[in-house]
Amino acid sequence: MRETQEAPLSTTERSSEMAPLTRGAARRGAHRIRVLIADDHALLRRALHTLLDGQDGLEVVGEASNGRDAVESAERLLPDVVLMDMVMPGLNGIEATRQITKRVPGCRILILTAYLEDERLLQALRSGANGYVVKNSDLEELLLAVRSVHRGNTYFSSAVSEEIAVNEVLMQAKQPVARTGYDLLTNREREVLQLIAEGYSNQRVADELVISVKTVEAHKAHIMSKLHARNRTDLIRYALKHGLVGLENPDLDEPLAGSRAASA
Repeated sequence: MRETQEAPLSTTERSSEMAPLTRGAARRGAHRIRVLIADDHALLRRALHTLLDGQDGLEVVGEASNGRDAVESAERLLPDVVLMDMVMPGLNGIEATRQITKRVPGCRILILTAYLEDERLLQALRSGANGYVVKNSDLEELLLAVRSVHRGNTYFSSAVSEEIAVNEVLMQAKQPVARTGYDLLTNREREVLQLIAEGYSNQRVADELVISVKTVEAHKAHIMSKLHARNRTDLIRYALKHGLVGLENPDLDEPLAGSRAASA
């Protein structure tokens, strides 16, 4: 795999025009690349930590088990690169990426996922991600990806380039998007939507976000209005369709977890 700062769009590494380089740019070349690992699977996190920490020029500075932890850890630890899983509880990787790129300028986001779909890649790029690597990549490619996005490139693993029309997705990601549906939701409404889709009752959502049940109900009403949803099942279907939660979350053919406690 060839590496270049100004490669044509058909190569697997492309010059990044997506995120400002401020804090990170000043430090590049002077220190180890500081990596934060965000994944809800503990065994995978530890395996990645062991594999990456101590590699020449790399240092793992922290781990996060969900999207909210990833955002908080990024603000606190100021990593150069975040390895971001796409589907995590509480706050998904796409929304966490969007928040980190706003709150921690210069931090680079490398999506590490099992999903190999055009729509997922498009969501990642629009959220501000700087690279997209599938989880069956080997260590050599993962190291190349981390170092590449840290240098300011946008990186796609070879499997992505082989299966997805990357050029078209890149061009689509740069086009202005009309604000509809999910784009109209506030950060808090997006968190509430994901928790509802994960089967949380109104009370559990309130406890998780440290807000009142009445506030949760108000958020849910706004979400349903913006997404034209009629009930909680519609919200779960929307979340599944748009990749906000994984298929391991509530099965629509079975009773929804928490729905008996809060159907309002």
